[in-house]
Amino acid sequence: MKLRYPAFGVLGATLVLTLILASQANWGTSRAPDALAVASNWQPVPLQQPSMSLQTEAPSWSTIAAADKVIWSSEPPEPLAYDRAFLETASPVVSWSGTLSSGETLDALLSAAGLSAGDRAEVALAMAAEYDLRKLRPGYGIEIETSVSGSLKRAVLSVDEGVQIEAVFTDETATRRILPELDMLLRAADTTVQNSISATLASADVPARFAVDLAEMLGGTVDFRRDLKGDEPLQLMWREARLGDQIIGQPHLSFAALTIDETRYEIVWPDDNSGNATIFVDGEVLRVFAQPVKGARLSSVYGNRRHPVYGDMRMHTGVDFAAPHGTPVYATAPGTISFVGRRGGYGRVVEISYGSDTMTRYAHLSSVPDGLSVGDRITAGESIGRVGATGTATGPNLHYEVRVDGRPTDPMSEERLAEAAIAEGTNPDVVARLHESRAQFTGLLDQDVAQTMSERL
Repeated sequence: MKLRYPAFGVLGATLVLTLILASQANWGTSRAPDALAVASNWQPVPLQQPSMSLQTEAPSWSTIAAADKVIWSSEPPEPLAYDRAFLETASPVVSWSGTLSSGETLDALLSAAGLSAGDRAEVALAMAAEYDLRKLRPGYGIEIETSVSGSLKRAVLSVDEGVQIEAVFTDETATRRILPELDMLLRAADTTVQNSISATLASADVPARFAVDLAEMLGGTVDFRRDLKGDEPLQLMWREARLGDQIIGQPHLSFAALTIDETRYEIVWPDDNSGNATIFVDGEVLRVFAQPVKGARLSSVYGNRRHPVYGDMRMHTGVDFAAPHGTPVYATAPGTISFVGRRGGYGRVVEISYGSDTMTRYAHLSSVPDGLSVGDRITAGESIGRVGATGTATGPNLHYEVRVDGRPTDPMSEERLAEAAIAEGTNPDVVARLHESRAQFTGLLDQDVAQTMSERL
């Protein structure tokens, strides 16, 4: 009997232990929060073993070529390479500018910019390709651009009338002439004659050279010393090129009108720089003057004058037209070449005869066409040479002369001008040009009056 009780005790203990384990199993099956469940499921990504290429020699340097590849090398790495030309282009430039002073040379100015002797020579050669460096004058400016390392990159020389000579230095040097973008301005003046045409123009703030143009056009018709008594109405209209407030080049007359004793003289110049001016008297064509050099400036008229070289008073046997060296020269009428060569102070000359008594002379020429010789027939407007400064001349110009029976005459009084006037008078565009010039002149005066009133208000 005593043995039962221990058996029942063991059986009871076993039952209690079973109940406890069952209760713990129920607790473990309760639902956990979603976030905690997701977190509990996270597993790290297994690391991949990198593939390695081993050399037979003992490695001393390594370079990572890719994320999954390591290349071992026994040599040290190469220095970092870069494109020097790219860096020179991309790097900031250093600018320097200076102005040529009196007595200073271009080389001295470039030396002040810090350029080496080689760079100074290179700049001078580049500029000389587009500009005669012997013409350099005080006041001309130059701008130099270099890289931060001192390499020459660009040079700009500023000369007359807003013109610039630019040189760019790369593998090959490139030089060019840069012409300014000019504004063409049409101006007008309405005044009365005082003691002389020159004094009148000076008081009216009109270019003084127009006095020579008027003398050329009206010299064979009007005696300025005898006919002008004062208070004669004078009207002028001209074109001038401007770069800002600076006048570039020479102004050119477009229209002029002078009234003497109720007779009205008018002159119209075309806008095509042909130089073929038409002279009207009371609205009728009087004569036409065809210049042998298109667009040239009349620098001296026929008659007594102080010689520009010798300084004494001498008879000037023709008219002079100032124009750039090499400007074409044209025959003013058909004829026959009677002389080609040199004549003392005239320099290189071409002479054309018209019959047995009349001859025209074109002097100071720089060159004549190849093959041009005595006996050749020449038509009006045909090129017979180019403007130069040969003989006794102060600068490039054409000396144009007319001789009848060997004696010089005023080119403005030639009979051929009257013949040209007859032909021009039959052209319906001639009168239209005159009326258009009158209208332009009146419109400019109205603008000036309106502007003056506005400024006063």
